[in-house]
Amino acid sequence: MRETGRRRRLSLKTSIEEEIAQLRDLDLKGLRVHWRNAFGKAAPEPLTRYLLFRIIAYRLQADRLGDLDAETLKLLKQAAGQEGPASAVSKNLTRLDQRRFAPPPGTVLVREWDRKSHRVMVMPDGYAWNGKSFDSLSQVALAITGTKWNGPRFFGLRDRRPQINAGESE
Repeated sequence: MRETGRRRRLSLKTSIEEEIAQLRDLDLKGLRVHWRNAFGKAAPEPLTRYLLFRIIAYRLQADRLGDLDAETLKLLKQAAGQEGPASAVSKNLTRLDQRRFAPPPGTVLVREWDRKSHRVMVMPDGYAWNGKSFDSLSQVALAITGTKWNGPRFFGLRDRRPQINAGESE
């Protein structure tokens, strides 16, 4: 029974991959026809073949495997100017970015700087270092070094360079 479920997942994955491969072979006119079938309306004229392909491929995967969660979709609609004021969008994007990189409360971050070990406690509403509270890791890094830093990068929570997976090319 386990094997059957595994085979189904593999065939679903293969099926999606095959459909995306077929999309790659379509020219601009073919992608526009596929768009009309997928979205029920004509593709926007300014979209290039590359963008049509990417959007259709995304929709295919989202339909089969599930789309983004409701909160992320709402945030993206706001960012695209479809709803909500710009300041709210900026605040929500910042919150989403921080949530993506912030370790859970109670975590202790350790960073050596100037031959001293600095311990920072992640709190529910910010960070604590040397008996003081800070709103961001960047503020903590500034207090430690005296210069501006990207806080998550300073504490090793972000890579310095984007990673390229094996087999990918730029």
